[in-house]
Amino acid sequence: MRLALLAAVSTAPLVMFSLVGLGDAQTSDGVRVSAPIVHENLAIYFIHGKSAPGKAPLTLDEALAKGAVTVRETSNVNQLEIENLGAEEVFVQSGDIVKGGKQDRTLMVSLVLPPKSGSIPIASFCVEEGRWAARGREDAKNFATASASVPSREMKLAMKAPLPAAPPTADPIRPSRLSNSYANETGQRQQQVWDNVRRTQAKLSDKVGAQVRSVQSASSLQLALENEKLIDAQKGYIDSLKAAGESSDDIIGFVFAVNGAINSADVYPSNGLFRKMWTKLLNASAIEAIGHKNEPNVAPPSVEKVTTFLAQAEAGKASEKPLNAGVRLEIREADAAYYFETARAGGWAISISKARPRHINRDRRDKPGDDEDRCTVPAVGHGNRARSFLS
Repeated sequence: MRLALLAAVSTAPLVMFSLVGLGDAQTSDGVRVSAPIVHENLAIYFIHGKSAPGKAPLTLDEALAKGAVTVRETSNVNQLEIENLGAEEVFVQSGDIVKGGKQDRTLMVSLVLPPKSGSIPIASFCVEEGRWAARGREDAKNFATASASVPSREMKLAMKAPLPAAPPTADPIRPSRLSNSYANETGQRQQQVWDNVRRTQAKLSDKVGAQVRSVQSASSLQLALENEKLIDAQKGYIDSLKAAGESSDDIIGFVFAVNGAINSADVYPSNGLFRKMWTKLLNASAIEAIGHKNEPNVAPPSVEKVTTFLAQAEAGKASEKPLNAGVRLEIREADAAYYFETARAGGWAISISKARPRHINRDRRDKPGDDEDRCTVPAVGHGNRARSFLS
């Protein structure tokens, strides 16, 4: 079984390499997964490989800080507008949280915005249920920062994993209320995201021994992630693990496991883009680990298990559905993983995600030790793709 991690350009074939059974050894391409670095219940495995040539794109947070990108409120909970005003490409990752507007949102798809992109609709989910106006002195028409990423595997699955099929109806003329129309499906997913925000806030409050919900907006995930007690709880993880991700110029991605269970992975076309994303990724990983502290913790999985799991998502059954603005979502469903790819007509943006259904797909029954994988990938300019896996 093989896993595509890199591609030459958006129109070129994927560069493939085998991960199954490689352990800590490297492939003929020089790609390898190294042994884990562990702090408490969080294990990090780095993926090493050759970087694609070219300058790394700006991250969304960098571009917002420079005024090179605008993310605009549309008064549609599940769609925003994004525009690259600058001369550099900008990488947007699925799960980025944008702060501001009428409600904080998380972006559903990964893409690379070309320079002077024009205004582009982008699918989103609200991660702040209780607000629909400016918050304090914030601009209700625009979003100011994207400093955090969704720290919940279940929330990411709620955004993308296939929903259960609608139950049969005795009346063939009247469709079921649970039909898989885009609007109804989006509404179901949005409710699951809100439910997961509440569960995440409750878990984090319990683990840090203080309420993380903000008095300014109790339903805001972003404000909860800014809680001082939670930031203090992350410090041990960050101090122990951050430098390792900056120690080598051949690191292009990472996998992490919590309490011995593989959780997620992100792989990028270059070390340059990985380094730009590393702090945000590590913060989200640490927060997820904090939410599962004091739970049964077994030894981290072997490198062989990690690499095998990454490979499993490649050969699933493919299906496709339209999103908005000409964007489509391809889903490949395997026994142990999902593979997601978002693409826009013309090829300027591609994202690939792999996730294993655990709590979202009710048609499945989990087995002890089951894990998920996620993978995200941009496909314009800079080498090509950045991928995320969900365990």
